[in-house]
Amino acid sequence: MRYFIELAYKGTNYHGWQVQPDADSVQETINRALSVLLKTQIDVVGAGRTDTGVHARQMYAHFDFDAPIDSKQLTHKLNSYLPKDIVIFDILPVADTSHARFDATKRTYEYHIHTMKDAFENEGSFQFHLPLDINAMNEACKILFRHTDFECFSKVNTDVNTFNCVIFEAHWKQQGNKIVFTISADRFLRNMVRAIVGTMINLGTGKISLSDFERIIESKDRSQAGFSVPAHGLYLTRIEYNFIK
Repeated sequence: MRYFIELAYKGTNYHGWQVQPDADSVQETINRALSVLLKTQIDVVGAGRTDTGVHARQMYAHFDFDAPIDSKQLTHKLNSYLPKDIVIFDILPVADTSHARFDATKRTYEYHIHTMKDAFENEGSFQFHLPLDINAMNEACKILFRHTDFECFSKVNTDVNTFNCVIFEAHWKQQGNKIVFTISADRFLRNMVRAIVGTMINLGTGKISLSDFERIIESKDRSQAGFSVPAHGLYLTRIEYNFIK
């Protein structure tokens, strides 16, 4: 039987989602907890990868187990066993062919920037002290909708068959001393959101123009785009499936 896990985590203490040798990861931590509680080796498959330091307010993973599971009881046991920076919301029985990664239809990320020194934001937001032109950055968001090939924002030498992504939503919003970028797409390339944000910061500080921004996308060249903003300001906030409401 196949089960989906809905969870969240603060990525500060982890070297990303994916299992890595000699490094703590969220996936390995959950594998270890499930294997102890279910008394057999369990290997979860995540909806995607998050890099070192990236957070997830909503993440899904699936695993297989031969017997029925009391979802409420196992959720409680996992939350008692796991460290405080990983939270399990629910465990859902699904069809045997359901896949956490390949069946996801939409993913949403946020990137958080704070504009003044804040003792409480350092692990979850990027401090950027220069003024940003939010109107221009929102105009750049409209340009994203006109394109599907985002190779210029992808990590180089990545193993993908296509750089095409369909962007459903992209916008910046000022929230007091915080600025939050929200972006949704059917899929994301490695480092894509952090590269988009870095390029838009260059736009918001006047280093590039809107026409430059579009030219960068058309170049398909990562070296033309802006810097990759720090991971700790990035959050995976929502993953959607047709069979989960």
